[in-house]
Amino acid sequence: MTRLQALDPKEATGRSKELFEGIQGKLGMVPNMMRTMGNSSAVLEGYLNLSDILGKGSLGGKLGELLALTVAESNSCNYCLSAHSFIGEKLVGIDTNTLQSAREAINADPKVAAALQFAQTLIAKNGRVSSEDVETVKAAGYTDGAVGEIVAHVALNVFTNYFNNTANTDIDFPVVEAATV
Repeated sequence: MTRLQALDPKEATGRSKELFEGIQGKLGMVPNMMRTMGNSSAVLEGYLNLSDILGKGSLGGKLGELLALTVAESNSCNYCLSAHSFIGEKLVGIDTNTLQSAREAINADPKVAAALQFAQTLIAKNGRVSSEDVETVKAAGYTDGAVGEIVAHVALNVFTNYFNNTANTDIDFPVVEAATV
């Protein structure tokens, strides 16, 4: 049972209504996570802005989705695992084996694997990574800016994981469950 109420986009008012209309226009729906975030237009707008900006970053959409899965598995967020598995497969075109492997920070491309492993390390160490951890991801071919983007992707996904785990958001995608629960 949900712990935070998802707003009905038809009944929303003010800034949340405006944001919902933009989401509806872009996605054709307003996912339950965003409907729940809409209880605070500041929360929803902050999420949308950071997500949008990171989507335009140097890492690209594919790596962004894989990072989201690594983080969601680490935080046992079934909503985010479900959403990013669906988005990764249906909208970004990532095969299911690659999506599944990303949950364990595994990828056939050593550069992608390094980013996923760095994300996993960030979570395990609560952001207090070592110089060696940073040098390892940089040695895989990431610039200082790209390392910063990986950190930002992790932070964004930790936010959504914590939000959905707190809200117990109803999953409106095909359900994928964390192995680490």
